[in-house]
This record gives sequence, structure tokens and C-alpha cells, in this order.
Amino acid sequence: MGQDRAGEATVGESAGRRQPGLLAGLLVALVVAAGCMVGGVDQGEPQQPRPQQTGQPASPGADTTRADGTTSVAEFKEDFADAVTIAEQYWTVQFKASGQRFQPVRRVVPYTREGEVSCGGQPMPRNNAVYCSAGDFIAYDVNWSVAAFRQVGDAFLFYLLGHEYAHGVQVRLGIRYNFTIQQELQADCMAGAYIGDNVRSGVLKLDNGDLEEFREGLLAVGDDPNQPWFAEGSHGSAEQRTDSFFRGYEKSLDACGLS
Repeated sequence: MGQDRAGEATVGESAGRRQPGLLAGLLVALVVAAGCMVGGVDQGEPQQPRPQQTGQPASPGADTTRADGTTSVAEFKEDFADAVTIAEQYWTVQFKASGQRFQPVRRVVPYTREGEVSCGGQPMPRNNAVYCSAGDFIAYDVNWSVAAFRQVGDAFLFYLLGHEYAHGVQVRLGIRYNFTIQQELQADCMAGAYIGDNVRSGVLKLDNGDLEEFREGLLAVGDDPNQPWFAEGSHGSAEQRTDSFFRGYEKSLDACGLS
């Protein structure tokens, strides 16, 4: 879903290449989302990257070649930058419509090893992406993200940014809930609104079947049936997550309880 010369990005198709469906991307994005918003009492500034140790293996699959040929790290960086830009533009417009000024998330920080980046003294794990409220930054495991990009396609990146940026917006709006599940279901709704609104405005374009693949993916990644809804880290059942995402996608931010 890279930005093209006309300013339109396409879900599932980039530079004329037909991408695989979004199901696997959603599985990757949502299964790891248990740690997608963390905070702390200090400034939470990401640590400076340390020198890469030679011989250290990347995340599983990071060197896998996708069938459609999307393998370039340069392509990954370009698409990731597009995803960040579209998120910033979207929320700038939404805040302006409410008479407010939007301050973008301060930084988007790649990392390669567990503990290389910390938030409020809490090390960021591998194979994950998080929004750190203490330092107002998004951090992501770059090896894991590139692997997902190669195996799934660029749509994964746009969903990932949509969800994490939603957490940054929650902080800016002063939204705080007693339970993680409330925070996460609202972020799912906001991610749906982000994608749906950009599709309706022509910034993003969905290929045939993409919506059904969103639905199938969301149904597959709900919390374990035995996990209490009030437990720390709960994100909601498959049905709750699907309903939240598609409420936002179909009805925009009005459906997400932001006011």
C-alpha cells in the first residue's frame, strides 16, 4: 500500500504487484498487540541504538523472499514512511475540524533487539510494536516488521500504524480507561475509522476481497476464551474486536466514543 504519484495508496496492490490477502497481516498485527500501549513515570525517551552484534540472527523469516517480489528494505522504508505521513495527515484534519491543533507523535523508532528501546524503564520486547505514552513515541521491531512486510504485504504496515497512532490520539484527548480492553477496543475502532475515512476520501484504495479478509483476520485474533475481560492486557473477544473495527470503518470516529 505504497503512496503512488497520484497520491493514492492501494491496499493489497503496490507498483502493479498483486499482494496476498490481509488475513496473515492482521494475525501478526493483532496477536502481538497485547503490549501495544505502555507508559511510565519518566520521560520514556528511547535509548540510543547500540552497535549490532555480528552473527546475531534476525527475527524468523526476516530474510524470506515473498512470492510477489516485495523484498527491498528501501521499499519497506518508503511504505512505512507513507503510513506515518497518512496517519499524521488524517489526525491533523480530524483535530482541525474540532478546532484543535494536532501534535504528531514525537518519534517512530525502529529497534532490533529486546531492551534496545525502553519506555518508562520497561524494555520493549522483540516481535512487537508499541506506543509509549511516557515518551510519546511508537517503537517497532524492524526485523519483525520487515518480515511481515515481505510475507504479507504493505497493508500490514498501514494497519499497524493506524492502531498505534490511535493510542497516541487517546493520550492527546486525555482518554483513560480503568481496563485495558476498553482502551484497545477503542483503538480498533479508531484504526477502522482511519482506514475507512481514507478509503472514502480516495487516499487509500481497497482491492476486491480485502474487507472480508479484514473480517476473517479480526475473528481469528480475539482473546483466548478463558481470559477475563478485566485482566490487564485484554483486548476483547473476536466478536468484540471485529465489531469495534467495522463500526469505525463504516461510521467513522463518531462510532468510537471519543466525545
